[in-house]
Amino acid sequence: MSPDQTPAPPATASGGAATAERGQNVIHNIGYRGYEGPRLGRSYARRALFSQSLRGTYGLGRSAKSKVLPLLLFAAVCIPATILVAVAALTKAKELQTGYSEYVLLMQPLLGIYLAAAAPQAISMDLRFKTTPLYFSRPMERSDYVAAKYAALSAALFLFTAVPVLIMYIGALLAKLDFGDQTEGAAQGLVFCALFALLHAAVAAWIAALTPRRGFGVAAIIVAITVPYFLVSVLQGIAWTSDNTGAIGWLGLGSPGTLLDGVQSRFLGGRTGFPDEQSLTGAQGAVYLVVLAALVVCFCTLLLRRYRKAGL
Repeated sequence: MSPDQTPAPPATASGGAATAERGQNVIHNIGYRGYEGPRLGRSYARRALFSQSLRGTYGLGRSAKSKVLPLLLFAAVCIPATILVAVAALTKAKELQTGYSEYVLLMQPLLGIYLAAAAPQAISMDLRFKTTPLYFSRPMERSDYVAAKYAALSAALFLFTAVPVLIMYIGALLAKLDFGDQTEGAAQGLVFCALFALLHAAVAAWIAALTPRRGFGVAAIIVAITVPYFLVSVLQGIAWTSDNTGAIGWLGLGSPGTLLDGVQSRFLGGRTGFPDEQSLTGAQGAVYLVVLAALVVCFCTLLLRRYRKAGL
């Protein structure tokens, strides 16, 4: 073999191998760093979800249009309380015409509208836009999610009812009504606001979790709160006109509104809205408390079961 026919040096082959090796998939270090900060865990996730849900019920952090209805309803609930204490001051009355817990019951239609708007916003929207699995991708259990949502809705409704009570209390003190009586009445009124919020938030949250359709949730909540109340009120009126006054108290167990009315009249010093201001007996009062606690636990359990059953 002549020198001109010498085969190509092996460098060509090694160069081809290097080229093929460079074409393979490789992982490049582009400077990503691992997270070395604090791990906040489930408690922080619950607090963040609670805060975000509470703000959403009043339209905070949302568009201006979303704030109109909550603010209008809030003003509609607070303005009569201001007028009530102004009349008491001008007429130099010895006490307010309406008790603290009784005032909350009088505002039930407005409170029902607010709750019907707030509950689907807090719960149904996550189901509709399928964002619930994103919450559970973090260290959050279903019980954490349910507890945060229920607590936020209860807190929102409590603020909605407690602020008018505080307005009445401050106005009563400015009108120089008896300090001891007004303080006791306001404290009982705040306790009633808490009971009102816990029961109604549990009912509304469960109904809102049943459907991702916000409109259906709004209508169902309004029906569930208002229809039983008016039906029980009619039945109590019939019992009173037929001289069956003993049945009036037991009929009050049939709706959340009349149930709470009986509780506040028996244990919180208010006047009942039952026909002829019918008061509860000791046995009826005990049953009312048991039913109230059972309803709150029942609806919270149903709400948690809803998320487990749906596989969310």
